[in-house]
Amino acid sequence: MSFLANLGQTGARRVVTRGRFTRDGRCLFTGLLEFVPRTRNMGQSFFCASSNHYRCFSATAAHLNASSSPTANQKTPSYSYIIVGAGSAGCVLANRLSEDTHESVLQLEAGPKDMVLGNLRLSWKIHMPAALTYNLCDDKYNWYYHTLPQAHLNNRVMYWPRGRVWGGSSSLNAMVYIRGHAEDYNRWQTEGAEGWDYEHCLPYFRKAQCHELGENRYRGGSGPLHVSRGKTNHPLHKAFIEAGQQAGYPFTDDMNGHQQEGLGWMDMTIFKGKRWSTASAYLRPVLGRPNLKTEVHCLTTKILFDGNRAVGVEYTQKGQKKRAFADKEVILSGGAINSPQLLMLSGVGNADDLKQLGIPVVQHLPGVGSNLQDHLELYVQQQCTQPITLYKAQKPFHMVKIGLEWLALFTGYGATAHLESGGFIRSRPHVTHPDIQFHFLPSQVIDHGRVASKVEAYQVHVGPMRSTSIGWIKLKSANPLDHPILQPNYLSTDVDVWEFRECVKLSREIFTQKAFDPFRGSEVQPGPQVQSDTDIDAFVRQKADSAYHPSCTCKMGSPSDPMAVVDSNTRVLGLERLRVVDASIMPSIVSGNLNAPTIMMAEKAADIIRGRPPLVDPGVPVYRPPTLDTQR
Repeated sequence: MSFLANLGQTGARRVVTRGRFTRDGRCLFTGLLEFVPRTRNMGQSFFCASSNHYRCFSATAAHLNASSSPTANQKTPSYSYIIVGAGSAGCVLANRLSEDTHESVLQLEAGPKDMVLGNLRLSWKIHMPAALTYNLCDDKYNWYYHTLPQAHLNNRVMYWPRGRVWGGSSSLNAMVYIRGHAEDYNRWQTEGAEGWDYEHCLPYFRKAQCHELGENRYRGGSGPLHVSRGKTNHPLHKAFIEAGQQAGYPFTDDMNGHQQEGLGWMDMTIFKGKRWSTASAYLRPVLGRPNLKTEVHCLTTKILFDGNRAVGVEYTQKGQKKRAFADKEVILSGGAINSPQLLMLSGVGNADDLKQLGIPVVQHLPGVGSNLQDHLELYVQQQCTQPITLYKAQKPFHMVKIGLEWLALFTGYGATAHLESGGFIRSRPHVTHPDIQFHFLPSQVIDHGRVASKVEAYQVHVGPMRSTSIGWIKLKSANPLDHPILQPNYLSTDVDVWEFRECVKLSREIFTQKAFDPFRGSEVQPGPQVQSDTDIDAFVRQKADSAYHPSCTCKMGSPSDPMAVVDSNTRVLGLERLRVVDASIMPSIVSGNLNAPTIMMAEKAADIIRGRPPLVDPGVPVYRPPTLDTQR
């Protein structure tokens, strides 16, 4: 999702790395130091890897499926578990699996740490909530993916930022904490993910969470993931919620609780004014464990197999090819793009595709890279007649003031991503649970935040939650350095076209309510000239963009499902000692942002891996609307 316009970058010309874009854009608070003072509760900065927890042996075993081997006679360490990726899921697994002191864990992250100055300070570019567009529009901490030209979006190439740093995309996202609807997880159960219904997932949402409003049946109160409620007193956020009620939608006091439906205040993964990524919540506090070793700048290039058993991985670090071996399991947590890519590079995927690239087939699984799903969204923007948007906050003088306040106190405009209100509605009668999501922002976003706001304006991000357009991921080549081919097939069904048309109409309806009368100027986009269905459809094709929620590319399902990749225990089908745990194993996309569900899945998978009985909340109430007519 592209968020806060230019509270990450504005102004002078800058060439974005690798020559992919030349944009008007510079980072917010450019005069500020590149670090955040540490506080006592941020966890330790260093780990101590006791050699007692790791075994070493020669890496030149002839039976491994490797075309080349590392340096001769190199001693190769062995661990209980190897986790590939330190993102939203990987950090959770590193924490939970290393709780067992008799097990050893190696975590390999392709990117850097989220820290600077010899690991003594947190990077403000990540941990200042308002600076989020800085990393969305740069590739220092970002894989910087792009899709194929989209035939139904005027052949536009879509930009997909994905985290390549400790915390993964939880270090880049807008910090909105949304779980999705209970029926999303009940649907997973019917799609073959046995034991992943809402009764079995809710306890893991609660286990992960420490909500500032305290514990109840839906909220957790003692987990490592701090979650706060939007605290803004901004009149435009209040106007949006009030306008929704005037349009006939209910107010919900907790869209992650009993009733998702309605408009209200968002939950955020922000703690004491700082981004609370999974690196902050799960990884840094346990770096001192002697049985946990973390490595950064490690590009994992291949899973090593002995027959159909995963026995380790091959990776490159600082130009050197290395190997590590797992006594128990290799666990992929690279996300919806990197996990299927690594599987295919290792010979696990559609056999015909692999053979064309000269990759030896280890296991024919045609579902690897298939079933790609994402949330597409667009912005409906309105000029504001009062100077109360974030337009002035993007001016140099105000940016410096905001930055200095944040560095000193972790308060003010720098301490939020400003997406503090939003909600979920049903698009039409007989829809049983919400299928449209809103995020409201008291500012204007242009081109993922790479271009400065032009006017005082506010906007709503809106899109359908359960698209029927399905895509795929394939390898471009057998070279691990080549980004895979991404084909989401956006807007390729008539249902999706109709739903987006409704999204525009419903957003306009909210903006015309009395609550916005003191603020409403002319419509910026789509613009007053866009009125007919044909014109709205053309606007959608020109302006819709990714919400940055790719998922479902290694879907969980029954072994009888020919397109399933992992079973309900997250094990890769047909192989031993290999799992995938991240957003790629979702059977279908959920109704909301994906960070919270991914963390939940990792918590649940950790119990599965450790052989613990599953948590369950039998009979947990699920909200049913009093009528299947829409609330309007």
